[in-house]
Amino acid sequence: MERRLFEVLGRTALLLLLGQLYVLWGSLTRLWLPCPFHYLTGWDCPGCGVTRMCLALLHLDLSAAWSANPGLLVLSPLLLGLLSWRAVTYIRTGNRRFTRGETFLCWTLVVLFLLYGLLRNLS
Repeated sequence: MERRLFEVLGRTALLLLLGQLYVLWGSLTRLWLPCPFHYLTGWDCPGCGVTRMCLALLHLDLSAAWSANPGLLVLSPLLLGLLSWRAVTYIRTGNRRFTRGETFLCWTLVVLFLLYGLLRNLS
């Protein structure tokens, strides 16, 4: 169990470090990753605005985060809750497999995210 805890903590720390390096890079150079979907189609993908949303959240500016990507802002607590639950389950049991309910929730989030992406371009 201890090994799995350190594995999860290590991966989480690495993910946070990479995110911080991306923010530092973008802040210094003003070169952010462009959206290939938007470039090719002119439409906003469901994830367009994620960088702006995350930067706004880092500054505790919920209004700007909402303006950047309201769909992901609403779905984020569910996604973070699911990921946290899976991490705790893995640490406790070593089981990496999703239950049927967790799989259903994942697919529900994917469908909602894609519907949001479609609706944001139609309005």
